[in-house]
Amino acid sequence: MAYSDFSLKNENIIAGLGQCVATMIAAQIFNQRAGNDIKVIYGVVTSGTAWKFLTLEQNTVCIDSIEYHVNAVDKILGIILQTFESSLSKTLV
Repeated sequence: MAYSDFSLKNENIIAGLGQCVATMIAAQIFNQRAGNDIKVIYGVVTSGTAWKFLTLEQNTVCIDSIEYHVNAVDKILGIILQTFESSLSKTLV
């Protein structure tokens, strides 16, 4: 599992999406060259108060249509935990 986090200094989450995707693609290329078989790269863009989640699988980027705000901390932590649980369960099989 690979995770890319891109934090912003202002509240413009949309502006950070391209930079996050570029980082995710770089992580994908790095892992391919290193022989690491990572199927999905996860990304998150955050201003600290707003969060947007992304995935990169092969050549397809998916951006969650929901922008999560800090008052939904249970959902934010649930999304992050889900990615780790998914990766861990595949490692243990």
